[in-house]
Amino acid sequence: MRAAFKAVTDSKQVAVLAPTTVLVFQHYETFRRRFAAFPIRVEMLSRFRSAREQKEVLAGLESGQVDVVIGTHRLLSRDVRLRDLGLLVVDEEQRFGVAHKERLKELSKNVDVLTLSATPIPRTLNMSLVGLRDMSVIETPPKDRLAIQTVVAPFQESLIRRAVEEELARQGQVFFVHNRVESIYSLASLVQKLVPKARVVVGHGQMGEKELESVMLKFVRDEADVLVSTTIIENGLDIPRANTIIINRADRFGLSELYQLRGRVGRSNQRAYAYLLVPPEGALTPLARQRLAALKEFSELGAGFRIAALDLELRGAGNLLGRQQHGHINAVGFDLYCQMLERAVASLKGQAGAPELRATLNLGLDIRIPPQYIPSENLRLRTYKRIAEISTEDGREEVRRELADRFGPPPPAVDNLLDYAVLKALCEKLLVASVERHAEQVAIKFHPETPVRPEQVVGVIRAHGGLRLDPSGVLWMNLGRDRPRLTQTVRNVLLQLRTEG
Repeated sequence: MRAAFKAVTDSKQVAVLAPTTVLVFQHYETFRRRFAAFPIRVEMLSRFRSAREQKEVLAGLESGQVDVVIGTHRLLSRDVRLRDLGLLVVDEEQRFGVAHKERLKELSKNVDVLTLSATPIPRTLNMSLVGLRDMSVIETPPKDRLAIQTVVAPFQESLIRRAVEEELARQGQVFFVHNRVESIYSLASLVQKLVPKARVVVGHGQMGEKELESVMLKFVRDEADVLVSTTIIENGLDIPRANTIIINRADRFGLSELYQLRGRVGRSNQRAYAYLLVPPEGALTPLARQRLAALKEFSELGAGFRIAALDLELRGAGNLLGRQQHGHINAVGFDLYCQMLERAVASLKGQAGAPELRATLNLGLDIRIPPQYIPSENLRLRTYKRIAEISTEDGREEVRRELADRFGPPPPAVDNLLDYAVLKALCEKLLVASVERHAEQVAIKFHPETPVRPEQVVGVIRAHGGLRLDPSGVLWMNLGRDRPRLTQTVRNVLLQLRTEG
């Protein structure tokens, strides 16, 4: 809202795009209330407006009389023309498809764009992580906000009755999400039968505009206790009295969708509860199990970014230049794809990148993670990847403490692997092509573009015995008594070469 206010005071127009009519209406009411003391005209474009009212708003936008317009996909229609758009705000960005975003690009040439999402879709998150978009993460929750208690359980009438009655007992309201319009009224009847004193209303996207608006206003004004609805309530609704949500057939929803639905409750200082109703354990797919386990695990405040990161891992980053907003890369690995992307972005920004080099280490040490130490193959692979990311001694110690805490004291082979990771990172900084052991000697071969100058190498050779430089530029080390501390000895020599520089 501050960004919108700043744009309007600079004589620019602001467009706020939201995915549902209910959310647009809520934003419209909030903007009008906040800007009431200022000469700012705020209008709404959605199916809650009649054709005549929409025509008046469109004329106001074209003439520049409307300062802030808040709308659904209706804003993306070809007949919408803004005189001088300065700021475009896209709320719940993950709900818009590629076609909508292409239209947004046409709207937003030379315009500031702010996209908001608790759980960005995989491609958007990936674009931020590789530097194509700027990203800000809001990690501080509102004052007195409590984490939502998440329960995964099979569908039971007794559980539904208890959940609704407990919420009503503390003067609260309940969302019941059932994403099948054809059976939503029978479910609402069941809730009414289980809790006769509850005032139950039904809302879904196939209702008429006035009827849906009436239902939502009833719930917002506390004239109803239970709202049985489809996922029309998923985005942005802010009803502090509603602190229990029951989601039927939660296994059919995506990870981000479940997180968004759960976010409809817990918007006050009361403890909120989310009940995810699922079929018996045997009927769940492995992916559904992973999603539900992740939602239970990431139940603390501000976990949306971690949920989105896991969604990126589970579903893939999609196609940067095509229509797919998720999906895995088949031709190359994900890490290689990211590196190629980073190099391309740096090149377009005119940033000269350092030469890409993967140092080869062959010291004849055991660097495998024993299956007896980490039995799960998947966990071992994740641990290899985690260790490969180590670049400093502090990082090594942090990972070692983590391993000791989870699996017990690391065996010698794992310690060797940790030392290898630190040594490899140092080699790549100094552009050392390879470090290879030959019996009682170690050969250090430098890349032609290494920052280490010949005079630095000569200085280190003079200061230490057991080192020599051959005519081809390979530095040889005699091991002698340093065999047990092989990686540390090589690292010390390289550190001295860096210090000399």
